Amino acid sequence: MSEIKVPAMGESITEGTVSRWLVKEGETVNQGDVLLELETDKVNIEISAEESGVLEKIIRQEGETVEIGETIGTLGAGTGGGSGAPASQPAAEQQQAAAPAPEAVAVAVATPPAAAAPESSENGTKTASPAARKLARERGIELDQVQSKDPIGRVYQEDVKSHNTQAPASTPAPASKAPAAPASAPAAGGSTYAKPVERQRMSRRRATIAKRLVEAQQTAAMLTTFNEVDMTAIMDVRKRRKDKFKEKHDIGLGFMSFFTKAVVGALKKFPTINAEIDGEDVVLKKYYDIGIAVSAKEGLVVPVVRDADRLGFAEIEKSIADLASKARSNSLALSDLQGGTFTITNGGTFGSLLSTPILNTPQVGILGMHKIQLRPVAIDAERMENRPMMYIALSYDHRIIDGSEAVRFLVTVKELLEDPESLLIEG
Repeated sequence: MSEIKVPAMGESITEGTVSRWLVKEGETVNQGDVLLELETDKVNIEISAEESGVLEKIIRQEGETVEIGETIGTLGAGTGGGSGAPASQPAAEQQQAAAPAPEAVAVAVATPPAAAAPESSENGTKTASPAARKLARERGIELDQVQSKDPIGRVYQEDVKSHNTQAPASTPAPASKAPAAPASAPAAGGSTYAKPVERQRMSRRRATIAKRLVEAQQTAAMLTTFNEVDMTAIMDVRKRRKDKFKEKHDIGLGFMSFFTKAVVGALKKFPTINAEIDGEDVVLKKYYDIGIAVSAKEGLVVPVVRDADRLGFAEIEKSIADLASKARSNSLALSDLQGGTFTITNGGTFGSLLSTPILNTPQVGILGMHKIQLRPVAIDAERMENRPMMYIALSYDHRIIDGSEAVRFLVTVKELLEDPESLLIEG
């Protein structure tokens, strides 16, 4: 028999959440087969069988928080075909470990180990399986009120499901008691809602995003400066060159390569914005690893285009397309997310006209792109034209970046974008 352990996943990750088991107890697996998916703060990781055998026991269930090195299951020799679940356990409960969890309940919550008995927690004092407790919490059901079909009174997931579909208990309340108040979903702090609500626990990644954004606002002296870019020249280049570019490089010529090149050129001119604070030191980075914010199913992630100053337009476009595809398919590696020096985020893809982006700490600068919109622009004292304009925003850490430096950085980005040929020289 061998133990299935949570592998090391990088210095910054110490725990994860069992997202779903892909194999049931008693099933035969081959070496290299994926046993389960583990959700971490940054990426989802597949844990594979290190040897062939039978999955004898699932120790940690879906939704449970596990630490690096912890044993979450056991693998033994054999031909499989049987089930390691107790005979009294309902068939649907035995399959719980293999059923994919709905997105709304693939959550990072700590639940009692499956072997603990009797199992008591904040939700009732009855003995219950981890899956039953998890479902009861999600549906706001007290386990003490659930009728168990098990001979020894243990509550299983099917019992909770049955309770949820039954009509309210028909036992009349004593005449001396006041009528019960209408049922409502419990809220944080014990308050209730008078009207229907749906409660969903944050995923581990969403909770981490929330925590980091609050930390960024609490630790950095964050300030934002704005400017606008006339996109006429870039749109003209794209219109003239996009077909040949696509034919030659097998990738479309988008806006992100222009902005990445412009940012690199401006960072070379203002190196403090390509830095970070380490205690009382300022670490000036002599390389340009540009993070590109991507909206994925589980929330915003920022994969990194490495050594962007050494890449051509086509290489940047291909890198961004590849990282975005991996982000949306949940296949980013930790190495794809670590070590960025500056970030670009594009709210314009969703129609945002103006915003103040939050720093991606420990970075001290982030550029926000926005929607391109036709607006009347004064060309000279006598002439007006409708031009494709974009507002751009730079949020920066005022602890090491002065306002004048931030403004000049953003003006440099603007000038480079409005003269695309200069990107080949400055970028």
